[in-house]
This record gives sequence, C-alpha cells and structure tokens, in this order.
Amino acid sequence: MTATNNGDTPSKQSLYEGSTQYLHWRFSSSALRSLRAAQNVKQVEYLRDSFERDQPGTSSTISFLSADEENILVQLYTGKVGQLCAHFRFPEEVEATAISYLKRFYLRNTVMDYHPKNVMLTTIFLAAKTSNHPIGIDLYVNNIPKTKASDVLDLEFLVAQSLRFEFTVWHAHRALWGIWLDIQDLPDFNEKATYDDYQAALTLVRSSRLTDAELIYTPSQIALSCFHATSRTLAEQWIDAKSLSNGGQNGALIRILEDIQQMIETESTPPDVELVRGIDKRLKHCTNPEKVKGSSAYLAKQADVEAEASRKRAKKAEEVRLAAERDPFAADSSSATPRGDMGAIPGIPKESQANGLEPSHMD
Repeated sequence: MTATNNGDTPSKQSLYEGSTQYLHWRFSSSALRSLRAAQNVKQVEYLRDSFERDQPGTSSTISFLSADEENILVQLYTGKVGQLCAHFRFPEEVEATAISYLKRFYLRNTVMDYHPKNVMLTTIFLAAKTSNHPIGIDLYVNNIPKTKASDVLDLEFLVAQSLRFEFTVWHAHRALWGIWLDIQDLPDFNEKATYDDYQAALTLVRSSRLTDAELIYTPSQIALSCFHATSRTLAEQWIDAKSLSNGGQNGALIRILEDIQQMIETESTPPDVELVRGIDKRLKHCTNPEKVKGSSAYLAKQADVEAEASRKRAKKAEEVRLAAERDPFAADSSSATPRGDMGAIPGIPKESQANGLEPSHMD
C-alpha cells in the first residue's frame, strides 16, 4: 500500500502504520482523557444500580473512584511489573509488553470491576507467552505470595479479549536500538561516548512506560525524544541525516520531542504511597458487588448467567432433535420427477415404462 506525500510523490506505507497498534491503540491526549472519563461515568452509573439491587439505599453513601484515581492505581501496578519481571529474569520484551497490555486493558475496563493486582499478574503471564518466553502456571504462581493459579487463569481470556486479541506491540526500546545503530554511521562517531548516551536514553525509555506516552506517540518518536534528551547534538545530526528532503526544517519534530520529554519528567514519578492507600481503601467499598463472591448481587448475576447458558443449551438440544426427526429427503420430494412421467425410453413400450416393468430380453 502506498500513501501520497503532499499529493505529489507516492511513498510506501511503513509497517508500523499498518499495525493494529497504530490503528487501534493511539490517541490524542484529549481523546485519551475523554475515553477514560466516559468509561468511568458509564461504570459508576452501572455500579450504582448494582449496589441498589444488592442493598437498596446504599449507593448514595459510596464514594466511587474518579477516572484520575483509577489511573493512579493502574500506574502504581505498572511500576510493579518491572520488579516482578526481574524476579523471574524475564527479558525486557516481556516487561514492556506486559505494561502495554495492562494500560490497554484499562482503556476498556475499570479497576472497580477488576483489581489491578490480578490483572497485572495476568498480563505478565500472557506477555511471557506472546513474547516466546512462556512459563508454567504452577511455577509462576508458586513464586508469587498469596497467589493461586485461578487468580491468573480466570482473567486470561478476558484480558486477551479486551486486547482484541492484538498481541503484537511495537516498543520504543527497539526503536532506540535502531537509532543507536544508525548513529554509528555518522561522521566523527565516538563509540564510548555515544554508547553512554544510548544507555542514558534507554533509562528514559523505561521511565516513559510509567506514562501515557506509548498511547499518544509512536515508538520512534519516544525513542528519539529520549536520545535527544541525552545528546541533543547527536540526535539532531541523525534527524538531518534522515530528513534531507525537508531542507532541515525540523521545528515541528523538535517540539514533539520536547513534549515527550516533558511528559516523562512530570508523569514518570511513582504515585504517592499514602494517596494510593487512600484510593485502594475506597476501592474496597466501591468494588462491583457482582464481582464479590458471596454477595447477593454476585449470586443473582451467576443465576442469570446459568439461566442464559441453560436456555442456549435447551435451544441447541431442540435444534438437534428437530434435525434428527426431519426426513432428509423431504426437501427434494416435491421437485423429484415421478417415475411415470419419465421420458420415453426407446425400445420399451410406454405401458411397461408406466408400470415400472423391466423389458423382457428375447432373442
């Protein structure tokens, strides 16, 4: 597929532009805020109804989480992904992928339905599979205190479904490695100094995972921004080498890089522990009662699910029974040609054909 550049010269579409990440998981800053706010409002309305069905009159006393508070809780567990991946000695690809899965999951779900702890554990387990570093479920949960296999497996399909089964993630750390290789071809390349700049940029890339950068910017923009922060001269030399056709007018790109740097500086700090504790405490009181085992809302929901499943099974059984009783030739019987109406067969008297008699064979 090709795209046009200013309506003049056709240019090939990059692989990234054809990816599900580019098509489905990139937003503007305002669109991302609106998406989270709308999701939160919709869920709070549903939860009020759930609490009223469970215990009438209780919803007015509950302080539900805001969209920003939900995101703070998700950010906390985003920071814990790296710690757990280091414990299992997973490669960086697993860590980065699990973080992306966690962020994407909560664009379509809420912490008031699914606590980030178990979702985090599930995204790491799933990312290990999709990154070709699988781990057995028993070995996995046995190394995590107070965790059962069901805590992970019960959510695995839901997580995959929420990701739209789009498991491939394009990462900034891989784009940064490509930039580092390109820079080695620049004039006056100093390997020692430049490698130190690369390592410093990689640290910033890892910090960017605690922000919304990957949901707003491309992996190459994030990677270049981090390199620009550590070595502005080298980064701009690389930009000039890659952008010869625009006459060096790179002001718009530089502004994007600086916006990313600002985001990393202001948003990559782990949330305040006391703030998180307060949010988590309130979460215990506003968790969807349909997700709390033993509550009347949970039992009613399970009864509805079982009733629907029974209805579907009964419908399927009835379809199978009718199919078994149906004459497989009934549909064709009306269009079949009666034997007596067959065309004349040469050499056989018509009355014999009409009576279905076989001709006699005489010498």
